[in-house]
Amino acid sequence: MSPPADMLTFEKARQRILAATKPVTNVETISLDAALGRILATDIVAPIDVPGAANSAMDGFAMAADTVSADTGATLVGTAHAGHPFTDNVGAGECVRIMTGAWLPTGTDAVVMQEQAQINGQHVALDAAPAPGAHVRPAGDDICRGQRVLAAGSYLRATDIGVLATLGQMSVPVFRRPCIAYFSSGDELQPPESELGPGQLYDSNRPMLAALLAELGFDTLDLGRVPDDPQALEAALERGESADAIVSTGGVSVGDADFVRETLAAKGNVDFWRVAIKPGKPLAFGHLGGTGFFGLPGNPVSAAVTFTQLVRPALARLAGGQPAAAQRHQRQLAETIERKPGRTEFMRGQQLTSDAGQAYVRALGHQGSGVLSSMGIADCFIVLPADSEGAAAGSAVNVEPFAQRLWA
Repeated sequence: MSPPADMLTFEKARQRILAATKPVTNVETISLDAALGRILATDIVAPIDVPGAANSAMDGFAMAADTVSADTGATLVGTAHAGHPFTDNVGAGECVRIMTGAWLPTGTDAVVMQEQAQINGQHVALDAAPAPGAHVRPAGDDICRGQRVLAAGSYLRATDIGVLATLGQMSVPVFRRPCIAYFSSGDELQPPESELGPGQLYDSNRPMLAALLAELGFDTLDLGRVPDDPQALEAALERGESADAIVSTGGVSVGDADFVRETLAAKGNVDFWRVAIKPGKPLAFGHLGGTGFFGLPGNPVSAAVTFTQLVRPALARLAGGQPAAAQRHQRQLAETIERKPGRTEFMRGQQLTSDAGQAYVRALGHQGSGVLSSMGIADCFIVLPADSEGAAAGSAVNVEPFAQRLWA
């Protein structure tokens, strides 16, 4: 079953959003201790070898492999510590006590680990003669001078910070951090400190958006709760134009009080507003000048799903990085799922293991788009393609864990 002509498939909607999202271009140089979670603006090429010289991988004795044997042993002539190398030449039949990480002395090419040697005064007996290169880490074993270590567009993780420090990098060029404006719309929404009246409910979407954006490490602009009023929406959009993108929830469908889409169309443009995805069909995407706009559904699960599947990859691209493809695997379905085809569905599920060790997944019973608590119980989406009529118990289905890499 194909979606209506004015409804994009999930795949086409994602492609169009990514194609229309232009990365930030401003670059700033920041100190290494502030670089975690930032997007690298240029390639990093190693200015040095790491390690800078051959060094010992073990505590033991450094020697020239072809000048010693188990019968003769070696004569101890000194000691080498990490940071304090032995600077004299080591002759034939001689050895140096060496610690892990210490540079290999001149004249040596192998290390006998201390468990395979015995010291008697200046004589070191060997269980066996070493092979050349034994327990030696050559210069450039980790990184070679001139090697591209990190590519532009990389998301800097803690281990990347360590690599940069290894190269003596004190600062790093990164793209500026994007600013994302956000708001929730709806007359029924109330702040947590208020007392609810008839027909009202607490606003959960705006705090959720704030948290989802905080996970990405972006700067944010909170535009507040906006009533179902075209003038109030227009004012919110005007304030949000200073940001790199705007994300809203609610008011994008066809109800009498749904004004977000028509206000966006009057101020900018609407690229599309319906996607063949469940939950989350009403999703408006467009622009206000150079500011991208994502109008998510008001139902909280729909907002969470559409943010995860469509907005988050676009924001990764906006930041100057590359969004990672969703990691999925197959699991056996615990119970039969029946559904109508037509939309790609992201069902909340739990990954489980039977007593016999069989990995399987079960769909949570209540899949309503207003049941936000189910997102806390679930740990994955069961992804059913648009043409699927469901799946029988015991069949294999695609599972997309909530824990995902955002950055490629």
